[in-house]
Amino acid sequence: MHSCRELLAASIASTLPASSRSCSLVSKTSSSASVAGSLSLLCGVANADCAYPKAPAAIPNGSTASEGEMTAAAAAFKQYNSDVTAYLACLQDETAAKSAGVSAPQALQIKSMQSKKHNFAVEELESNVAKFNAQVRAFKSKKA
Repeated sequence: MHSCRELLAASIASTLPASSRSCSLVSKTSSSASVAGSLSLLCGVANADCAYPKAPAAIPNGSTASEGEMTAAAAAFKQYNSDVTAYLACLQDETAAKSAGVSAPQALQIKSMQSKKHNFAVEELESNVAKFNAQVRAFKSKKA
């Protein structure tokens, strides 16, 4: 079974010309955006659990990294930020779906758990971005 993220990526890729499919940063066309929107709605209903976004595997050392390595890392962090944003939207949809038709105490418990997931994802993103930004500053200072 495919995850919603895989289905979404496949649907967007299928609307792009073959030469654009290998790019890591793709601007959405109106047709891919509408497909993505439709799949996002379906995924919110069909997939009860949101896939936690994975941070980039490594942050290059700004003191020794090449410009290409830093550019690739920046692209990876942009994707990570997009993944976290999608995860947070999924959590919001999941919270609404799980809270529907349950007692008030159960709904409160669900919302509390979802809030913890949300906060953890945001804190991890902020921490990783701060580490990357420190390396960007080191990279820029060696060029100066």
